Amino acid sequence: MKHPWSGLKNIPRNIWLLAIGSLINRAGMMVLPFIALYAVEELMVSVSEAGLVLACFGVGAFISAPFAGRLSDRFGSLRLMIISLFGSGFFLFLYSFVSDFILFLALSFVWGIISEAFRPASMSFISQEITSDRRKTAFALNRLALNLGMSIGPVLGGILSTINFSLLFYVDGVTSIAAGFFLLFSGIKVHPPDLPASEEETASIENDRISVFKNRIFIYFLLALIPVEIVFFQHVGAFPIFIVEDLGFIKTTFGLLMAVNTVLIIIVEVPLNDAMRKWKHWQSLSLGALLAAIGFGMLVYADGLFLLIFSVITWTFGEMILFPAAGDYVAEISPKEKSGEYMGYLQMTFSLSFILGPLLGTKVLENFGSDILWSLIFILGVVSAVLMIKLKDNKKAQAKLGLKI
Repeated sequence: MKHPWSGLKNIPRNIWLLAIGSLINRAGMMVLPFIALYAVEELMVSVSEAGLVLACFGVGAFISAPFAGRLSDRFGSLRLMIISLFGSGFFLFLYSFVSDFILFLALSFVWGIISEAFRPASMSFISQEITSDRRKTAFALNRLALNLGMSIGPVLGGILSTINFSLLFYVDGVTSIAAGFFLLFSGIKVHPPDLPASEEETASIENDRISVFKNRIFIYFLLALIPVEIVFFQHVGAFPIFIVEDLGFIKTTFGLLMAVNTVLIIIVEVPLNDAMRKWKHWQSLSLGALLAAIGFGMLVYADGLFLLIFSVITWTFGEMILFPAAGDYVAEISPKEKSGEYMGYLQMTFSLSFILGPLLGTKVLENFGSDILWSLIFILGVVSAVLMIKLKDNKKAQAKLGLKI
């Protein structure tokens, strides 16, 4: 019987090294989960004002994504990742010296631009370093490293915050710089495209003439993806409020449910995506969106812990299927000369949904109640699932655009 993790032996060394670098960085990611609390307790601002900190970070990330993608194409994805890690690390040291809230918001905006430049560059790097039949597995491995690191960072951050809040900025900054040094000296070898000079030059000229916004298939995909991304970001918006305020569970229940999500991702996501690597893009994307819709939609009937756990398991499977498939699909349809830019726009939709999802979810929950909220969320997920089915004919439509894939 085939071992469920056997697909990892086909992952190139470069992607393993990137995963280790991402793990180092994310294991120290403790500022973002606590930054709003820091603003309340140390800067003495209101809860609503503290929410502006995350909003500023999100806007910075939103603006950063497409420009970071273009820089990745121009200067190299590995180089941009290293610059992002060093820049983010040194920038974090500035936070503990700032007591003015307006300046604190400005720092958060700039930090969002610098730190989130890493994401499109890393996704572009993965898409260029592996063959198409193993891309889903590679993206799943990278997500495994990120989630494993994120399971460490907030726990350590909670401990450090009880000692001295400023330690969070220093430790997060040090781990970011450490990840930069790791990628710099790990021996990653960037492989140039295996094309004759004349052919490479011709492809570059032709692809540069085609604007991303003229790629109708790609724009359609991004628009189809946004509804289900809004669905997923309820887990940091309306979902915890619903559990505590509506159902009356204690706060640690939410922590338990998030632990279920993290453990599933760590154990299941890589072998699941390796097993599904031959699925067509539209099949994976539609199934992932549908599972997200069902997972959150069933909260209409939630009245106990069992159904809550089943809900988390369901939408976590949707997450594990959808997000690697989305990265794989964008890598497939993007011109090789513009993979970073395309990944940047993909990341831009995540940043937009991070801003809109929690805001809209909490507003609907507050004004219309949980039944209306989870019913609307179910509809949003189904809309994405149906729209993804129409991607079946993407090859024919892509060919009409004259793009070299």
